Amino acid sequence: MSLRILAAAALLVISQVATAADPIVIKFSHVVATDTPKGKASEFFAKRAAELTGGKVKVEVYPNSTLYKDKEEMEALQIGAVQMLAPSLAKFGPLGVREFELFDLPFIFDNYVELHKVTTGPVGKMLFTKLETKGIKGLAYWDNGFKVMSANRPLKMPEDYKGLKMRIQSSKVLEAQMRAVGAIPQVMAFSEVYQALQTGVVDGTENPPSNLYTQKMYEVQKNISITDHGYLGYAVITNKKFWDGLPADVRGQLEKAMEEATTYANKIAKEENDDSMAKVKASGKSDVYTPTAQERLALKKAMIKVHKEMESRIGADTLREVYKETGFDPSKL
Repeated sequence: MSLRILAAAALLVISQVATAADPIVIKFSHVVATDTPKGKASEFFAKRAAELTGGKVKVEVYPNSTLYKDKEEMEALQIGAVQMLAPSLAKFGPLGVREFELFDLPFIFDNYVELHKVTTGPVGKMLFTKLETKGIKGLAYWDNGFKVMSANRPLKMPEDYKGLKMRIQSSKVLEAQMRAVGAIPQVMAFSEVYQALQTGVVDGTENPPSNLYTQKMYEVQKNISITDHGYLGYAVITNKKFWDGLPADVRGQLEKAMEEATTYANKIAKEENDDSMAKVKASGKSDVYTPTAQERLALKKAMIKVHKEMESRIGADTLREVYKETGFDPSKL
């Protein structure tokens, strides 16, 4: 545990004791820009939380890793140095809740309808229950969107990825996905990706268009392929002890604010990504390519074996429930 996180937690306890009459402060930390779907939704939640609680709660949003980086934020939440995060769903596998890795599987969802059947259904609820043993309470699932691939050479067929060093989040599933097409996965914090692409430490990456655009990654990537091969979403989570300790009326008001923020987040996600891709195209800095149906099917066939490889990590029963909700049958490819 870093000294910085411990010090922050100690200061938090002192400040809470010293200013008991002041508003309840919720530090909401995340790692992306303010003008992304997650950034906008977190600001929306902060505004509605203040309004619905009549000023009893003040949500302080810290975007762009200004408070904690990728690798620090989960620990900071667990010890109470921050009260709320919205990490990508890939972050829960390393925490020991491997079932969340189902969201990293390539081509597990073909569209938002399939996705939301899972996040709002029994599977989504079961996953949040599993977080509680880690001192974490899941509040909502927020979309970002479906990912595109980028590099400094055209990416049309599976063999085009061979030998490329591709940045990924920390996820065994994403490692297997990249290896399935001959790429070399490189785990790296989100805040370090632009410089790594610029200097050639990595050759390419995968991201929804909103991240690609707001982090200016398209400026240092000559080629973008709209593969829609995987999904990137977030879970809004809070420290369970903190949440359970809130007055019941305040907790109810915050739940209402979160419900509204989730509707807002998921509504704007697709339009934000479409708008970001249009801006990337208009910049002329990257060649944006949409694979043909045959090329996308070839990529799908190359990557789909990852489902079977990861079955023992994610759980065969969990995967079956997802396939049941979406109607997907990998054996029929």
